[in-house]
Amino acid sequence: MREKDPQPFAENPSISVVVPAYNEEERLGDTLPVLYAYLKDHDPQFELIVVDDGSTDRTPSIVQEFAQQHPEVRLLSYQPNRGKGYAVRTGVLQSRGEWVLFSDADLATPIEELANLAAKLQEGYDIAIASRAVQGAKLVVRQPWYREFAGRSFNLMVQLLAVPGIHDTQCGFKLFRQEAAREIFSRCEENGFGFDIEVLHVALRLGYRIAEVPVHWLHREGSKVRLLRDAVRMFIALLRISRRHHSLQPTVQGSQHVP
Repeated sequence: MREKDPQPFAENPSISVVVPAYNEEERLGDTLPVLYAYLKDHDPQFELIVVDDGSTDRTPSIVQEFAQQHPEVRLLSYQPNRGKGYAVRTGVLQSRGEWVLFSDADLATPIEELANLAAKLQEGYDIAIASRAVQGAKLVVRQPWYREFAGRSFNLMVQLLAVPGIHDTQCGFKLFRQEAAREIFSRCEENGFGFDIEVLHVALRLGYRIAEVPVHWLHREGSKVRLLRDAVRMFIALLRISRRHHSLQPTVQGSQHVP
């Protein structure tokens, strides 16, 4: 893996935003200015890390061109493609911010929702996750009915096997305190779409306090999740995650999940 022309803006940014990207040339031209403008306006001491997960299109070039004019932006790039979980983990473990957010490149959860998650960390929680499944959430543009049904069914299984009480593990917008992020992600190994479950499973077992925050959410076309193929893979990942971390003991006091 290599970092392309790093240009550190702040030695200790207050927040790092990590965006995993695999063949996102059609989205990043719009996404990066939106993220940058919001962060610049609300917290000038930030870094925006885009992790190019072995893209075969112009994803790294687009990010590099943007970074040349915006020193707060960093591009981490490697080959070959290794999966979203690997990309997020890479960005989080190289982040320097006091808080760390990871956000999907499609901005299905608008960056403006960061304020609502940040409020929970300010209240004392270690992790705040965006949720489409708790009271107060608003699905501005809904997924097709079969995806919603599959998602609800899958979450019941996820709660049973890995993350009791958490209603939406898969929303790609999660905020962590840096110390929690490092301890959690350094223990994780899932490279595929099951990584969110492993992250939250490990967080609960270690005793971190998690707030599940209702958000506005918009379905975006172009999801790389394939229902039948990935449902089987994620079920196998669930079993693997549960087995991998079965002996993990709490390292912090006051574990609590708040919907």
